[in-house]
Amino acid sequence: MKVSVFAMPTIPATLEERDRLRPVGRNTERYQMMLEELRTIAVLADELGYDALSTTEHHLHSEGGEAMPDPLMLYADLAARTQHIHFYPMSLVPTADDPIRMAERVALLDQLTQGRVGLAFARGYQKRWIQILSQGRGATSLVDADSDRRNREIYDEHIEVIQKAWAEDSWEHNGKHYQVPYPYEEGVRGFAGVEWTRQFGSPDEVDADGVIRKIGVTPPPYQRPHPEIWVPNTVSMASLLNAAKRGFSCLATEGRPAVFREHALTYRAEAAEHGHELGLGQRFGATRSICLGETREEAFHLAVRTAAFEWHNYFNKFGFAEMWRTEADDPSQPVTFADETALATRLIECHQLLCGTPDDVKRQLEDLRACYPGDGEEAGDLEWLVWQFFQQGTTPLDAQRRQLEMFAEKVLPAIQ
Repeated sequence: MKVSVFAMPTIPATLEERDRLRPVGRNTERYQMMLEELRTIAVLADELGYDALSTTEHHLHSEGGEAMPDPLMLYADLAARTQHIHFYPMSLVPTADDPIRMAERVALLDQLTQGRVGLAFARGYQKRWIQILSQGRGATSLVDADSDRRNREIYDEHIEVIQKAWAEDSWEHNGKHYQVPYPYEEGVRGFAGVEWTRQFGSPDEVDADGVIRKIGVTPPPYQRPHPEIWVPNTVSMASLLNAAKRGFSCLATEGRPAVFREHALTYRAEAAEHGHELGLGQRFGATRSICLGETREEAFHLAVRTAAFEWHNYFNKFGFAEMWRTEADDPSQPVTFADETALATRLIECHQLLCGTPDDVKRQLEDLRACYPGDGEEAGDLEWLVWQFFQQGTTPLDAQRRQLEMFAEKVLPAIQ
């Protein structure tokens, strides 16, 4: 099992400091503190033998959480400080970007690092910035079927454009939301360098009349045909099926063992329908919060003030609490929790939070790695674990270091 440390780039500050320094996301001193924490984590994770580092892409977060608008630029800095670790943004959002520019940036970083790049594509759920950056075209919602359909349509087409840009020396695209050349029927006329392009450019870029009909994007990725692609899966089964169809890896936030196993089986079956014969757990992964301690009580206390705090006070506002639903919850009411302690208990119960001593977490990971088989059922071999490292920005740097070292020394050898 490969492991990625997934930091949610958070500006270090207490709640009182966030209020006093608001908007802390525009505070240069604190932003520099965050960057230094991320650099320390990257170097340490590289030295300790972790496989990858991940961060989110989010915009306009003046509050100081997930304050990373361009993870690829961050990784260029981190790659120069490390030797082996790979970088996987979780995630790039093609619905709010130009697909050719995204293809170029990923390919350039892949060239700079000589292949230490993977990536995840997400559809985007935070309406404040998706709606603005996409100018309303790509915004989605967990509860709005029309916006979800429109978002997926743009998402699928932009990924198609990105893959063309990576794979083909010259290409065109006539889609509903994107055209190459633009406008597609007319082509690009009046380009002064047509003869130079005709002689030295990609084949068929220029037609007999000197009109640009195709393009070639530079550079290509270092990894061919392209870096590994992940698709995060939270509540949308369509995302899981789409990933299996395209040959992309799927990372499930779902923690409940029976549901997680069913998702892993569904992914493998759908992949087989499209010519991808996989073992159970291959190209599949789990996103989990992890909190370690010398005692279970110490680990639980850390979980309450990091992972549970973040889920309870922010992420569950976007509808993610439904992933923690059990039979005890009223089916006619939204899932809610009284406080962070109650949520931490539920996250552990739902196996989304792996919590306890290193031996406790090692046992929990053994079950997860096998995709929770019952008696006589096939055991899987899960390919990826993505550690949602809520400790960054919410605990002192020494505490973050201790978590990474404890896991690497006492857990990682058993699963890697």
